[in-house]
Amino acid sequence: MPPLTITAPRNATAAPIHEVLENRWSPRGFDASHEVSEAEVRSIIEAARWAPSAFNKQPWGFIVGRRGTENFAKIFDSLMGFNQKWNANVSALIVTLARVEIDGEPFATAHYDLGQAAAHLSIQAESMGLNAHQMTGFEAEKIAEQFVIPEGYQPYTVIAIGQHSTDESIDESIRERDASPRSRNEVDEILLSFE
Repeated sequence: MPPLTITAPRNATAAPIHEVLENRWSPRGFDASHEVSEAEVRSIIEAARWAPSAFNKQPWGFIVGRRGTENFAKIFDSLMGFNQKWNANVSALIVTLARVEIDGEPFATAHYDLGQAAAHLSIQAESMGLNAHQMTGFEAEKIAEQFVIPEGYQPYTVIAIGQHSTDESIDESIRERDASPRSRNEVDEILLSFE
């Protein structure tokens, strides 16, 4: 049987949007030989740093592990089974943390603000020719056990960073999943009122 050839699916947008946003996607097939540099990681985190936040509180934190490091192994160990299957090849894993308490008081928009920081992070990665895949399938308790987390911070997601690959060493089911058509709700379904 001939090898499965897959290219990144292009989004069919309903209105013109920036090319970086149009091309952003979350593959699971990653190039095991790709390495992300410290400078690249710092640029990605810098983009997150400049996200907007309520009262400019910046209620977020990040733990980074590049493949081959102790941090990577600890974060990888926290991933659920299916996520471990495809994350072995990624170049870096980033834990996002929401600062849900500030000065002993609950901070209501922490998760919303962290989401904006994560979005900035993913768009920066895309602009650099990298791919980011965000996950909730991990055990936050393991992260809390393995890392020193400041009071008030809560592990919320893990983001995989790397370069997409269709190499035959990647499980065929993952390559097929990456090649499947992408879909979004129509604009009229999410635009609840407009005039």
